[in-house]
Amino acid sequence: MNPSSAFQALYETIVKLRSPDGCKWDREQTPSTLRGDLVEETYECLEAIDENDPDHIAEELGDLFLLAAMISYMHEQEGKFSVADVLTKVNEKLIRRHPHVFGEVKVKDSDEILQNWARIKVEQEGRKPKDSILDEVSSGLPPMDRACKLQKKAAKAGFDWSDMDGVIEKIIEEIDEVKDAYGQNSGILEEELGDLLFSAINLCRFLKVEPSTALRRTNVKFSERFKYVEKKMKETGKDMKKENIDTMEKFWNEAKE
Repeated sequence: MNPSSAFQALYETIVKLRSPDGCKWDREQTPSTLRGDLVEETYECLEAIDENDPDHIAEELGDLFLLAAMISYMHEQEGKFSVADVLTKVNEKLIRRHPHVFGEVKVKDSDEILQNWARIKVEQEGRKPKDSILDEVSSGLPPMDRACKLQKKAAKAGFDWSDMDGVIEKIIEEIDEVKDAYGQNSGILEEELGDLLFSAINLCRFLKVEPSTALRRTNVKFSERFKYVEKKMKETGKDMKKENIDTMEKFWNEAKE
């Protein structure tokens, strides 16, 4: 099937599911009830991309297409806008914001493309300029991703470290402040730990590593090693508890090797 006929088939399936003789569960859903699914499927898609598994990526992207089309159709049913409106608007926006591709504008690099993008949003689309460049970063992003984007915005305005040593020194400073805050009230400790996390994210950003991607990889690595420890402990007949930490650490080191 070509893309247009494939999407038409998906649309017709959604219409059937939401019809009186369709699926009761699908008819009961609203844009609000699908918010959690949208977030979950996005992260599952990111996981598939990290695995570099084409079949899994295609499956998860399909789930995202389904949710986007389903939520769009819910609004179509209420007469607010149609699925076609959604597709038309995003296509028009892509063409409008890429005058260097669909027009005569000349650009020298990606930075200039992004500058044009921002100017078009204000001059052609009537978007109100933000009071601060940091206001351009959505407050709805997960905290780690938002921290990284805030830092990138500040860095583009010249507010950045001159070298990696400065970033690392800041992390060491924040660790010392966490030590000083230990034993104080939870609010102070929480603040200092937040500063430490923010500084670690800044190091990732400075080294051009996406912190969420790095942490996902570490989560996978930790899970695999811990499962190995569980398996070996079970084989030796020992319980997973603090009293057996020396044995668990031995198996942990085996897993690392």
